[in-house]
Formats: sequence, structure tokens, C-alpha cells
Amino acid sequence: MFTALVKRTKARAFTLLEITLALLILSMMSLAIYRFVQTNLAALRISSETNKIDGQYSGFENMITAQWQSLPNGVGALTGEPLKLNERSRDEVTWTCSAGPGLLTRYAAGEYQVNMRLRPSANNSGRMELGFVRKAKGDNEIGEERESWVPLLPDVESVEIRYFSPRVNQWIDRWADTVTLPRLVKIKIGRANSAIPWESVIALGRTPL
Repeated sequence: MFTALVKRTKARAFTLLEITLALLILSMMSLAIYRFVQTNLAALRISSETNKIDGQYSGFENMITAQWQSLPNGVGALTGEPLKLNERSRDEVTWTCSAGPGLLTRYAAGEYQVNMRLRPSANNSGRMELGFVRKAKGDNEIGEERESWVPLLPDVESVEIRYFSPRVNQWIDRWADTVTLPRLVKIKIGRANSAIPWESVIALGRTPL
């Protein structure tokens, strides 16, 4: 009789080192995926906020352009004064208009004086916002109850306004001409959330070719 020798092979199991390495690789892959998703979500959020801010400034530019281009010559409809506070420009511009873009309403009766200026935000006194102060023309009474404030742009640090005078053929920082309007108005707005100021040049009349 022959005795058959049967070789029994043991099933080889994973060692603790191999399991540890596998878990480490999975952890690194999970971390990489998490960071990728987190980065993309942050990029989308920043892009959305940037588009929102750009839309606000674009709307502001369109509104102020429509208003100033509708102002008549010869009646002192627009004046501007250079102002500074803590070495930052806080220039103001004032104009007279009836119902329309300058008042943000179509139903106001009579004429109003509109002043574009900076003032502390109602939510946070440490921040400034750009807006309009509206008051009936000829109303000499003093008090905020006689005025209405319309906020337009939040987180504004400075406003610099320059006027191009065709008489002297250069930019000036004050406009007090009661007969004619400036040919161009340049607005530069310093923003708290951007190192680059927003700037726009608005034509109030036809410019030479």
C-alpha cells in the first residue's frame, strides 16, 4: 500500500502592515477628494460673490449714467465738491431732478435735490456705504426727517470724483459752473473687499472724435 502524502497549504492572510498601508492610502485618497471638492466649492462661492458685486456696480453705473445724461444745461443742475476725511477722498456730487432714475421712483411730484455721498452703514458703523440723500427742492428745513436715504453700494472706503472741463481742457476736482455741465465725469470708488478700485468715466455730452 502506498500512502499518499497530501500537502496542505494554508490560506495566507493580510498582515497588519499591509492593512495599515491600505488604510493609509484610502485616507490619503479621501483627504485629496475632500480638499478638491472644498476648493471647488470655495471657488464657486467667491465667483458668485464677485459676480454679485460686479452686478451691483454695473447697475449703479447704468443708473447714474441715465440720470446725468438727462440733466439740462443752463440751470446749474450739477455741482460737485472735493472732500476728505482721514486722508481718504469722500467727494460729493449734487444735482436737481424730477421723478426718474435719480430718485429711484417714477411717482415723485415736483423737483428734488439729490446728493450722492458716503455715510456709515446702518448695520456696522465701522463700514461705509455709498448712496443718495433726497430732499425736495426749496425745502430749507433741517433734519433727517425731511430727507430720505437710499443706500446703493456697501463696503465703500473712498469716493473720488473728477470733472472734465472743455474750457480748460483738463480734469478738475470741483464743479461749480451754473451754466454748463462737465463733458465727462470720472468716478473712482475704493472698495473694502478689493485692492483694486472700481472706476468709470461717464459722458454727459458728445465727445469729439
